[in-house]
Amino acid sequence: MDLTDEEIAAMTPAERRDLILRLAPRPPGMPSRRAFDRIRKFRTALMLVCVAALIPWTVYLAITLPSHYVARNWVATWVGFDILLVAMLTLTALAGWKRKQFVFPAAFASGVLLICDAWFDVMTSQRGGDLTQALLSACLVEVPLAFLLIAGPLRLLRYVAVRHGMIHPKSGLWRMPIPIPDLYPDRKVPPRA
Repeated sequence: MDLTDEEIAAMTPAERRDLILRLAPRPPGMPSRRAFDRIRKFRTALMLVCVAALIPWTVYLAITLPSHYVARNWVATWVGFDILLVAMLTLTALAGWKRKQFVFPAAFASGVLLICDAWFDVMTSQRGGDLTQALLSACLVEVPLAFLLIAGPLRLLRYVAVRHGMIHPKSGLWRMPIPIPDLYPDRKVPPRA
């Protein structure tokens, strides 16, 4: 049976999803839905434990850290951070150029690193020219670029999900489910006639 473009366009998202499931068999080695659920629950619990531990640790640091501190390896710290930032931006550019899905995590990580760079530049700068330069760099370059690097791939990820019928076109990113268990449920696909 051949489907025309018009027949596919007339399908509901659920019908398209079902068609995708029937055309794309479950990849070998993919964990079961039950395994995905266990992994998700474990990782969620781990993140909540980390949050619970980080709150008192942050309060402790706020009370005990000195307001002035001379750091060792200052140059190596900043140069190493900038090397990491250059590497991540390069990976992002390559993934984007080659249209690879690796652009999603690479761009997101690059954006987060730029926000961290802006924060630490501003917070560790001396008052006067250093602080002014750090603020200008943060406001005019680092934060806007970070926004593009984080928001762009998230929007593209949403577009891919809409295009493949995984979510409704009016759904927001926060409503987009992780598609793997839904795309490859534990069921037998009837053989094609």
